Amino acid sequence: MKIIDRETGKRLDKDLKQNDPLIRNVEKEVTPDEENSPMDPPGAYEGTPVLDVDASKMHSLLQRFVNEHIVASEKIKMFENALVELKNNGYHFTDDINSTFTAFFKFFDTNILEHNRNEEKALFPLLHQKLIESGEHGKGDAPQTAVDIMEDDHVKFIQLGALTFNFFGLAARLTDERSKFFVFDVAYQNARELTEMLRLHIYREDNTLFPLAQKLISSNEMNALEKTIEKKAVSGQHHAH
Repeated sequence: MKIIDRETGKRLDKDLKQNDPLIRNVEKEVTPDEENSPMDPPGAYEGTPVLDVDASKMHSLLQRFVNEHIVASEKIKMFENALVELKNNGYHFTDDINSTFTAFFKFFDTNILEHNRNEEKALFPLLHQKLIESGEHGKGDAPQTAVDIMEDDHVKFIQLGALTFNFFGLAARLTDERSKFFVFDVAYQNARELTEMLRLHIYREDNTLFPLAQKLISSNEMNALEKTIEKKAVSGQHHAH
């Protein structure tokens, strides 16, 4: 399974597993040169099974993750718009583009990565266990669950985010115009891939993974997971001081 940018023919999500339990036969059309490049509506990902669970009725821990996704989606949208403006501007930065890029990468390094770590530490281990017990997993000696797919995404985000940031920094320092344009174009394509992966990841968690967690994990267990995150946050504040 692969997701294709029909305009460029470029694969947007190169490493999604063939037996991805969350998504099948998804082909996502994007238009990277549209001036506004809005976020796609949920219907864009028709291959994702949507579990009918009202987010407002989920446990507060899951609501917290969903709310963080809402904030992240707005940041991604602003970054995408700045990317399109940069490309249309011949890869010349304006003050507005530069400030948007700076804000996005700062948000990525702090909020998004911290959000991912909280999922990995507090939610994913128990959810993986529950998915195995309920039969919601792949086949083989080491059966994979939806949690494995999400954790793989988290690793890819770190790699692709670092690559994108470094390519933009490299391009800005080059003096040869042809080399500068080429590296900027590579950075742009990497950035588009990163935003597309982030948006798809958010959609899969909100519509499949979190509803599964609500269904399989008891309220008492969820309360314990939430306390783990709260203790971690308090500990981090003490270390900061």
